[in-house]
Amino acid sequence: MLVQLVVLAGLVIAGVHYLAATALAVETAVLNNFMWHEWWTWRDRTRAHPDGMLPRLVRFNLTVGAISIVENIVLMNLFVGYLSIHFLAGNMISIAVCGVANFIVSDRLVFRRSRPRVGTTEEMTRCRV
Repeated sequence: MLVQLVVLAGLVIAGVHYLAATALAVETAVLNNFMWHEWWTWRDRTRAHPDGMLPRLVRFNLTVGAISIVENIVLMNLFVGYLSIHFLAGNMISIAVCGVANFIVSDRLVFRRSRPRVGTTEEMTRCRV
């Protein structure tokens, strides 16, 4: 959240329109969040998953990144453009709204658990039960 707000504030202060600044700030935050998820949030899944970091980064950007950019721009246009809320306050609300959807997509699509291979102990134990 802090990364997105700092980048957004810096860009708006530099004269970038708040919607363009939002898109750039969100993408910066998406890349930052990916690394934190990779190293901390789903560390157990990233080490066990055979597909590697680059495919996860692509999936993350195409899912969470796309959702975040679209939702944030739509919400920022509503909050700042129509309701005249300060751009930082509007962005904090947007981040909160988008956070739940982003977590679910990350959990289910990007950092999903590996499926056990045929003949593994886990699968054989499940078959006996």
